[in-house]
Amino acid sequence: MKLQLNLATTPQENHRPFLVGAVVTGTVGVLVFGVLAHATYKSWRASRVLRTDITRLENQIQTDRQNRQDLLTYFRGAAAQSVLDRSAFLNSLIEERSFPWTKIFTDLEETLPPGVRVVSISPKLVNGRAEVTLEVGADSDESKIKFLETIEKSSVFSGMVVNDEKRVEPGAETDPARISDKVLLDLTVWYSTT
Repeated sequence: MKLQLNLATTPQENHRPFLVGAVVTGTVGVLVFGVLAHATYKSWRASRVLRTDITRLENQIQTDRQNRQDLLTYFRGAAAQSVLDRSAFLNSLIEERSFPWTKIFTDLEETLPPGVRVVSISPKLVNGRAEVTLEVGADSDESKIKFLETIEKSSVFSGMVVNDEKRVEPGAETDPARISDKVLLDLTVWYSTT
């Protein structure tokens, strides 16, 4: 039979609770470290993909800026400017051809009071709006004033500017079509084509 005797002056301490606590704490620490390391790695991989995308987009932006600069240089060149001027001229011709002549004559017919006639008409498209220069003959001042009031109240004509007014001396006019005109007006109005 074996007998255990403690011959020490102080009893032996039990370190098991400390060791168990240290092992549990160490295990929890390793697990937390593993979770954090995994999260850090995933974040690094995601940001690496994001950095790759950002680098690719920055390169694309740089390429597009260079292409834009090349195009601006090309379009500022003499050959391209010549083509642009020619196309602007052709577009203005097309716009003039597409001017609604029938509609403007109908609208003028509605606004002309008795004793007033249109001598000449010259439309010009300015920034998508029709600017019309009219030369109008009137047989009296009353007819002229009625015409100007009618133009001002019209819904299709706006921004009237009288450029010139001439009095025709009796017997001075030899053109049979203009003999009845006592006043000639030169005016500019904006015409709504819609």
